[in-house]
Amino acid sequence: MIKFTKMHGLGNDYVYIDCVRQDCEALMDDLPEIARFISDRHFGVGADGLVLILPSEVADFRMRMFNSDGSEAEMCGNAIRCVGKYVYDSGLTRKAAVSIETLAGVKLLDMKVKDGTVELVKVDMGCPILEPERIPVKSDQTAFISQPVEVDEQIFEITCVSMGNPHAVIYVPDLAGLQLEKVGPKIENHPLFPNRINVEFVQVIDRQTLKMRVWERGAGETMACGTGACAVLVASVLNGISQRSATVKLLGGDLMVEWSEDDGHVYMTGPAVKVFDGEIDVELFSKTAI
Repeated sequence: MIKFTKMHGLGNDYVYIDCVRQDCEALMDDLPEIARFISDRHFGVGADGLVLILPSEVADFRMRMFNSDGSEAEMCGNAIRCVGKYVYDSGLTRKAAVSIETLAGVKLLDMKVKDGTVELVKVDMGCPILEPERIPVKSDQTAFISQPVEVDEQIFEITCVSMGNPHAVIYVPDLAGLQLEKVGPKIENHPLFPNRINVEFVQVIDRQTLKMRVWERGAGETMACGTGACAVLVASVLNGISQRSATVKLLGGDLMVEWSEDDGHVYMTGPAVKVFDGEIDVELFSKTAI
């Protein structure tokens, strides 16, 4: 049996497995399949993906995350806040400031603790990546800002930013009538984006308030996306739409995001919530492959 914890950041939910205190060797050869099974909301636990918490040689802990389709992602802002809460609340650390190794580099977390548990987590997300070849986007531009892209005979003006994973930001006058399930996957898999891309549609409320919906690469629409909220703020500053600090409103709640003029880093602050603990039979992963 493998113990797990279900957690979410603004409704962006993942299954977390502690590989620091339990042996996860039996899982390592089949992680994509396990992520697909455990994420299934009918036959598995139900989640947007799977997160492993592991020892690290370069940071306090290491995070590996897999989308619900089994693909491994570089980084997730909501997931890393939950990792911070998990390692503190479960006693893996007594430090309120920790470093987490990810495929997008080492991220620094500052946690607000009340009555012995973590309430809010502020994450140093690092500097945004704007060079198309590093995002990646197939483009000769020095930065991909408000560039016209045709999808199904419709032109979208797209700004691309990487926060360790790739994002395409599109501004719309109103999110209410958006057919995200139709257009999201077509942009995600557009030939312009060789590694696929996360897609954020944004409605500007004012210069300090941005409202978004997200189509996540490998997961579909989710309640929230931390790296996406950061990409939205950066794109909004680049397009002259917002201030460098703003509230980003998602389906699951609000994130506070700042793009610092001092160090060029993006800082994201938001909640992390534990839902429940459980156990699952490892043999089910192979017997119930999706």
